[in-house]
Amino acid sequence: MAVDVRGLTGWLRAFADSISEHAAELTQLDAAIGDADHGTNMKRGMQAVTTMLDDSEFETADALLKKVGMTLVSSVGGASGPLYGTFFLRAGTALADTTEIDAADFGAALRAGVEGMVARGKAELGDKTLYDAWAPALTAYDDAGADGDLGAALAAAAAAAARGRDETTPMVARKGRASYLGERSAGHQDPGATSTTLLLESAAASLG
Repeated sequence: MAVDVRGLTGWLRAFADSISEHAAELTQLDAAIGDADHGTNMKRGMQAVTTMLDDSEFETADALLKKVGMTLVSSVGGASGPLYGTFFLRAGTALADTTEIDAADFGAALRAGVEGMVARGKAELGDKTLYDAWAPALTAYDDAGADGDLGAALAAAAAAAARGRDETTPMVARKGRASYLGERSAGHQDPGATSTTLLLESAAASLG
């Protein structure tokens, strides 16, 4: 099974819908340990992406994803815009001139995007950030997608991200605004890991 530009567009629209549905939850999570704006910022950014998709056509995956990244960087405040923008920009670069994306291609794009975010945010596993959802998701994707089954790989990645998201709750934050709270950051689910899970769940539902 391969994904084309139309499929990627469907994934992005599904993610935008999911962010809109969960915006209040994301903001509530962020209110406990951050600036209380993650849901608001992500909703605004993905609405801007949806508007861009309505007004644009793309021939290749890299052109689409790079435009998504630039749209997020220019429309989302806080840490979310640069991080998610970097993810899509790097993922797009990994799919240069690609029109048909198989499981290996998609996995390489995900990993390139995450590596870009990690380089930008300097996050490590256990810091209580979105990387705590991404790291197990990438491993699960590679394991489940070894035989080329994109649907199985995405389902495994989404499930692993959800487990990683849940495991952020008892962690003490070591990065970002939440780290200012020290021990008081424990007991709260990380909003970035939560939106990461929504991204992968949207991919599994729309591309699987």
